[in-house]
Amino acid sequence: MVFEKIEQFANLEMDYISDFSGGFISKNSNLLEKLELNNLTQFILEKSVHGTPIFKLGNKGTKILILSGIHGNELPPQIANVYLINELIGKDLNHTLFFIPFASPKSTMNNERTFHSMDLNRSAHIKDSLSNLIIQKIDKLGINFVGDFHSTAVNSNPGFEAIFSSKSPSSESFLIANYISEDVGSEIISFDFAGSSYKGAVEDVCNLKEIPAITGEVVSPFANVATGSVERSFSQMKSFLSYFGL
Repeated sequence: MVFEKIEQFANLEMDYISDFSGGFISKNSNLLEKLELNNLTQFILEKSVHGTPIFKLGNKGTKILILSGIHGNELPPQIANVYLINELIGKDLNHTLFFIPFASPKSTMNNERTFHSMDLNRSAHIKDSLSNLIIQKIDKLGINFVGDFHSTAVNSNPGFEAIFSSKSPSSESFLIANYISEDVGSEIISFDFAGSSYKGAVEDVCNLKEIPAITGEVVSPFANVATGSVERSFSQMKSFLSYFGL
């Protein structure tokens, strides 16, 4: 498929990553109650029934992806991503922005961490896994930078608000993380070489391909939304875009 212009929403375009990952996100009441169900949000939810949609705003400058929902039960960044699309729709942007608010709508629907028992943040290097299809789309579109946003529960890994990055082979990953850390106060977790601790994270696979990427983490119980967690994830996303002058 190619990107289709959505006439009812100004400069919005969309395509699909896959057609086998769809889900009725509205069945996840913990997420749904935090969304403002305007026409655009309802459109995003409807398109997510049929697979993993990717949305596009703008047609110039650097190509940047905002990704969330790699773990379906990490709700704050998915909500924040929908908020971000709503905020930027119709704006005259100096860069081209891509959004995947629900990487695995089926997992989000079920409030599950995995997709068909596969951890998508440990399988982005496995050919034709759902997260690998996202990597393939990143390559095909020539996306220059990736922000992958998650949430973490207390006493899990990392268990506190943070920005993951690596210093090699994509050194700008660390520069972006440092910028966000100084801007919004998230702690930096940086590795000397991408993928050195574990394999298959979207961030690491991108960095290994020399597409600078970071992972943002905010604190919230899995499958739920802690007070202020959506706002913190939204701040990380906006800071990530601010690095590029947006």
